[in-house]
Amino acid sequence: MRVTIAEVARRARVSKTTVSRVLNNKADVDAATAIRVREVIAATGYIPSAGAVGLARGVTRTVGMLVPGLTWPWMGEVLQGVADVVESKGYGLLLSTANRGADSLGEFSRQVSAKAFDGLLLVEPPDAVRHLRVLHDSGLPVVVIDDRGRRPAFPSVGTDNRQGGAAAARHLLDTGRTRLATVTGPRDFGCTADRLNGFNEVVLDAGRTLDPRLIIEGDFTSESGEAAILQLLETGPEFDAVFAHNDLTAAGVLAGLRKSGRAVPGDVAVVGFDDIPLAAHTQPPLTTIRQPLRQMGETAAGLLLDRLAGAPSPEGPLIVPTALVVRESTQATVSTPESGTVREPSTAPPHW
Repeated sequence: MRVTIAEVARRARVSKTTVSRVLNNKADVDAATAIRVREVIAATGYIPSAGAVGLARGVTRTVGMLVPGLTWPWMGEVLQGVADVVESKGYGLLLSTANRGADSLGEFSRQVSAKAFDGLLLVEPPDAVRHLRVLHDSGLPVVVIDDRGRRPAFPSVGTDNRQGGAAAARHLLDTGRTRLATVTGPRDFGCTADRLNGFNEVVLDAGRTLDPRLIIEGDFTSESGEAAILQLLETGPEFDAVFAHNDLTAAGVLAGLRKSGRAVPGDVAVVGFDDIPLAAHTQPPLTTIRQPLRQMGETAAGLLLDRLAGAPSPEGPLIVPTALVVRESTQATVSTPESGTVREPSTAPPHW
């Protein structure tokens, strides 16, 4: 069994704090005690953890990160952005998921109680805000990545969802589409409201209105996208464009249109949101709104480390801009792309 700091302390007849002070070369431990502790460490082969080394100085130089799960298609990019910044500053990263519900959050709470990290990055899991606000109010620095609209008391880093929805509508109108459908995310998510509001504002400014029969709620899965489009094709009014609130939903929309014999973009243009790697490899490749996912992770990690260094919290969330990425699922007829537009050649295989 691995030797613990408690075992070293017991054998050396000192407290765990004294062992930690010896490990940190503190001057307030007398020489005889320090020698005795180091002899026990050598005899037992004890390897100190980051927590043990940091116990005496009150810090672990570790950042915690709590995410709903690792299967979300954009999570890897966010994590890489976080890791790049945290590691460059000499911090470790302790990753936890809420994938097992209450059991996962219970284990996470034990890590908090053990002061296993100095600050927390959070991609908000369901039903955790109240608990985390208590932690924040008690002194734990917390930064939220991609706040979904609950607007907690701690700082957050997100993307400009309203701007992204507006860019999607503007692009579809510029390409001559007039009957616009939308497959949204869950209605209680802040990003869903922001994307839909930005989309609707541009449509209204163009002198048009969104037909409420062409607005279908989804759940950010490809299955919901396919089901929504099949429902619209069977019961809804005609449409010539679809704005899906994420790329997985858009992939489902493409599948439903293909099953129904509708050509993309000939009959229906499709725009997604996120620009996950899948978007460039659908058939046809997907026009989408790019979230700067790695930049979001980098920005959040930098904000948390600044707070650990004593910097004040910013007023309001930090918002990073989106960009329209034009691929073959829409027909671009405008000669000059607007600012923030990226045009990419097809990288998709010849078949789905």
